[in-house]
This record gives sequence, C-alpha cells and structure tokens, in this order.
Amino acid sequence: MKSLGKGVNFINCGLQLLNIPMAKKSSGGIIKWIWIAVFAPLFCLSLFITYRAMFGNLPSFEELENPKSMLASEIYGYNGQLIGKYYVKNRTNVTFQQLSKNVINALNATEDIRFWQHSGIDLRGLMRAIFNVGSKGGGSTITQQLAKNLFHERPKNKLHRIRQKIDEWIISVKLERNYTKEEILAMYLNTVDFVNSAVGIKSAARVYFNTTPDSLKIEQAATLVGMLVNPSLYNPIRFPENATQRRNVVLLQMAKHQFITQEQKEKLQNKPLGTTFISEDHNAGTATY
Repeated sequence: MKSLGKGVNFINCGLQLLNIPMAKKSSGGIIKWIWIAVFAPLFCLSLFITYRAMFGNLPSFEELENPKSMLASEIYGYNGQLIGKYYVKNRTNVTFQQLSKNVINALNATEDIRFWQHSGIDLRGLMRAIFNVGSKGGGSTITQQLAKNLFHERPKNKLHRIRQKIDEWIISVKLERNYTKEEILAMYLNTVDFVNSAVGIKSAARVYFNTTPDSLKIEQAATLVGMLVNPSLYNPIRFPENATQRRNVVLLQMAKHQFITQEQKEKLQNKPLGTTFISEDHNAGTATY
C-alpha cells in the first residue's frame, strides 16, 4: 500500500505540472485513464507492426538480398572511354568506395546525423518529428528512405501512407540486418532521381558537374544532397536561386556538425553553383545504335 501511495503522489506531481486536477488517493480513475491514453495507442501500434511483419505483403528475403533496379547499359571503347548509353532510367550504380567523403558528410549532416548509430529507426528523431509536427525535420532515416525508394509506390491516401510508413520501419530493420552501413548509404544514393535524366549519384555528378562521385567538391556535394528533399524544386538548372539557397542550408548543417569549419562554410556559401550541365541521352556519343 505504501508503494501505491508513492506512485499516486508521483503522478499527482506530474498532473500539477500539466495543470490537471490532482487525483484523489481513494480514486484511481484519472490515473487509470492516463495509463490507457498513454499505453493503449502504443500497444495497438505494436500489435499492428507485428501483424504487418508476419502477414503483410513485404519484400521477401531474396528481394532484400537482390533488390530490383533498372540500370543503364554502357558501351566503352578500347581506350576505356564511355562511347554510348542505352537506358530506360539513366542509372549506373557505384560502391561506397567510389563516393567522395564530401557526399557522405553532406548526406549525414542533412538527412541522418545518427545514421552510423541507429539500427534503421532513429527513435530520437522520430519523437522529435512527432512532438514538433515535422517543423524541425522529419523522422525518416536514410535506411527508411532507401526502403521507400526500393519497395513502395506512390500512396493513394493518408491512411495508405501511414501503413507504408510502418512497412518502411520493418523493411529498414531487415535491410540493416542484411547489409552494412556503407552498402545501405551507397544503395540509397544509387536510387535517388535527380531529374534531368540523372538517376543515382553517378549520373547526377556527370549531368550537373561533368565529374565523378569520388571527385565531387564540398559545394558540389552540398548542391546534390540539397536536391534530395525535392529534386524538382531545387533543380540547379531550372531554379538556380532555390538550389543555391538549399545548398547553403546543407553547408550550414555541415558546419553545425563540424564536417567543415565556419570559415569554409562562409566562403563556400558565397560561391556560385558552378554547374556544368551535360544533357545525356541515347543520341550522345559515338555508339548511338
């Protein structure tokens, strides 16, 4: 009985802080409803997640091991130079080792700073997104965004999107079990559509800066990572002002998390985008048919 009294007093203190009338020791009505309000939704959510994991139409182990992706066919000459491409989607995969450290740092600083610590779901980021209603960033991790890119179609309505979100949590955990962090990060960058017939980081580096992913400079990496939130809106060719503003936000995040210095941030924010746009299509190169 003493321990019960202490529990009631503890909850009463919390209710005082929330300006809710205190519960009487002789009545556990308010306390009971508080427990129901807090734990009932969590219990129902856990049941639904378990049901989706066991009986939902989720990717199989084989699909997780070998996710489908449409790749471009590349034709090279005897000297190793690319002389033609054939594709439905202009995508060529790269490995983690073929990525500039600038791209990795920009991506982590902007999209998922705890990527190397979590197991697919960042509970701290998720709680922040819920309590701030998304005003201070979403709760999706890089792994969740990869799950969305690989296995989900456009949602039909908000309820469908909620179900998709839960599926992404489950798929994210499975992806983390089957792939290394380096593989997940590279896979994600390979699946992103950067518009202008540039799917994946390799095509984007070529189309916008006429370079390769391992040679992207800090400001170039920041421009491409800045596009991830909305590739059409932050298209550096069509909307250079939007792209510059978004690039500078990425540079700010990189400085905040100490990937670059404040001096570097200020210097790079004042630079022009410096894009070198190259339109890639089937008619480019010497091997066009």
